[in-house]
Amino acid sequence: MGGNMDGVTVINHPLVQHKLTIMRKKETSTAGFRRLLREISTLLCYEVTRDLDLTVERIETPLAEIDAPVLEGKKLVFASILRAGNGLLEGMLDLVPSARVAHVGVYRDHETLEAIEYYFKAPEDVSNRLVIVVDPMLATGNSSIASIDKLKERGAHNIRFLCLLAAPEGIRNFHAAHPDVPIYTASIDSHLNEKGYIVPGLGDAGDRMYGTK
Repeated sequence: MGGNMDGVTVINHPLVQHKLTIMRKKETSTAGFRRLLREISTLLCYEVTRDLDLTVERIETPLAEIDAPVLEGKKLVFASILRAGNGLLEGMLDLVPSARVAHVGVYRDHETLEAIEYYFKAPEDVSNRLVIVVDPMLATGNSSIASIDKLKERGAHNIRFLCLLAAPEGIRNFHAAHPDVPIYTASIDSHLNEKGYIVPGLGDAGDRMYGTK
């Protein structure tokens, strides 16, 4: 398991690491996996939003009037890369219930290697918002890169990418395509196998979350 790489923040909080270990275990049930994913995504969201801009608002407490900190600017957008990204959304929305949500579905055409968009729905003014793109796995990086291409085409430019696990190969590909987008992850794993799975990883996040295998 690697450490920090340039442009990558590894969230090594003990609770994050502990929950991730249980999620990696092959005997962890679908229900358990889903619950842990919701819990860990709340913790990851806490870290990825650590440096949001604040302004002040005049409020009254029961005892006094004060200028107190509140978030500045437009509400966040959480952009889920379908389908596995949806597993990270719930915990993040627990923490930031007012966030807007975008959904991006892309797949790669095997012949042309073009990224084909099959679903895209986002708030119209993504250009004015911080967009946090979520997908549990950064493996080859292909779907994440393509999804961020699509968001940038719609005007998004203040973007962060959040995942549970990243492979060094995926990080390199991602940085080459989107050097302006910082990556936040709970672990940089060893490598990709010949099928494009992260090793040691946790298997297919979508299948483990939805019980489809």
